[in-house]
Amino acid sequence: MPSDYARIGKALAFIAENAENQPDLDAVAAAAGLSPFHFQRLFTRWVGVSPKKFLQYLTLERAKACLASSASVMEAAYESGLSTPSRLHDLFVAHEAITPGEFRRRGEGLAIAYGWAESPFGDVLILATARGICGLAFELQAGRAATLADMRARWPAATFHEDARQVARLGRSIFAPAPGERLDLVLYGSPFQIKVWEALLRIPAGALVSYDAVAAAVFGTARGARAIGAAVGDNPISYLIPCHRVIRKSGAINDYHWGRARKLALIGWEAAHGEAGERPRLVASA
Repeated sequence: MPSDYARIGKALAFIAENAENQPDLDAVAAAAGLSPFHFQRLFTRWVGVSPKKFLQYLTLERAKACLASSASVMEAAYESGLSTPSRLHDLFVAHEAITPGEFRRRGEGLAIAYGWAESPFGDVLILATARGICGLAFELQAGRAATLADMRARWPAATFHEDARQVARLGRSIFAPAPGERLDLVLYGSPFQIKVWEALLRIPAGALVSYDAVAAAVFGTARGARAIGAAVGDNPISYLIPCHRVIRKSGAINDYHWGRARKLALIGWEAAHGEAGERPRLVASA
């Protein structure tokens, strides 16, 4: 029988993919393979709000309302000193950046462990060095082999080895963290990319900002939004570096390497738990 994780993951994907059609409880429950009564209880226990409430968080109107204050969100984050380390719910994240010389070597001499874990948003590929997590990717529609190839291309000179035990431990730390637990990230990118990713870490959970707002935070002007968009798209550590919180100024939610439906699910999940006032019950069972 499918696990609760599989049912909820399927439901989140269905809601995100069909948000524009406003599916009712019966339709979402059918997609999860449950009766409406049992699905309502299971979904609310996992996500913290009802399916109907969750669907409301995925509407364009909510996105536009969030964007109306996106500039002030970024300004407040910088003025308050909110930066890395930042808090993802109860999870404490710190990072260090590689040197320009290390970046130019494209991973030469670097050993990267990798493996797969489960999350409420689909299977994730986790990559880590001795210094910390360097990659987190959701499974692409093309499959696991294509997802791994996509990530390996970022460090063409590195050596890769599968380590299921280490990844299982990291998966639990990411999606089911113990109170006060800390994660270390290692950012491999150009100095400009790292500056953009650091700005993303300043966006509070549940908030949405525009590319213009991120550009203003990085450059002091919104004119660099296109360059910001490219750097956001190159983010190698999805979820932990929350590029899903950046959307178009119009409120349109797309342009996500791991799929629009997954981006909608991430946004809806964080918005729901921001109002619920508690950390999501993220569970990894890798």
